[in-house]
Amino acid sequence: MSAFDENRRSFLFGLGSLGIIPIVPRHFPGTQSTPPRGQGYVLASSEGEHLVHFRDQGNVFIKLGSATGSENLALGTQQVMAGSGIPIHRHFHMDEAFYVLDGSGTVTLNDVRHPFEKGATIFIPKNTWHGFENPDHELLLLWVVTPSGLDDFFREICSPPGATPKRLTREQVKEIALKYGTEFR
Repeated sequence: MSAFDENRRSFLFGLGSLGIIPIVPRHFPGTQSTPPRGQGYVLASSEGEHLVHFRDQGNVFIKLGSATGSENLALGTQQVMAGSGIPIHRHFHMDEAFYVLDGSGTVTLNDVRHPFEKGATIFIPKNTWHGFENPDHELLLLWVVTPSGLDDFFREICSPPGATPKRLTREQVKEIALKYGTEFR
C-alpha cells in the first residue's frame, strides 16, 4: 500500500470514528462505486469515484457530493503532484476547507501567502481568491465544500483511471469553471 493510500485510509477511518461520515451498515464495492442517492453509506479508503486530474495526472477521489444525493456538501481527496500547484481561483457560492494529509507548500489567500505543512487546516470563505504552490513536495489534500459543486467540476475536467486524459486549454477550463460558480484569474 502506498503512502498516499495509507494517509487517506487513516484519515477517513478517523472521520468515521468521530461520526463525521454517516454510519450505516452498507458496503459499496469497487473504486468507481456510487451509493444510492439520498441514503447514508460507508466507503472504504479505496472506494468512491476515482478520477485522474487532466493537468498533473494526480488522483482525485470524490467521496460524497451531488451524485450521491448531497447537494449541501461535497468531500474528497486530491493528490497534487510536486510542482503543479492549484492555480489562483475563487468560488462564488462555496465555502471550502482543506486538511493537509501529506506534503507542504504555500497557499495564497487574497494575495497573501501562507506556508503550510502536513496536518494544517485551511479555510477559504466564498469569493476568496486562493491557490496552492507545492514546488518541492507532492500534496495530498482532503477537501470539503459547501454547497456541493466542486465535485461536478472535477467530473468535467478529469477522466476515469485508464482513460485518455482530457486535453483542455486554459480558456476551456475557465469556461467549465464558470458553469460551477468558479472563476480563475
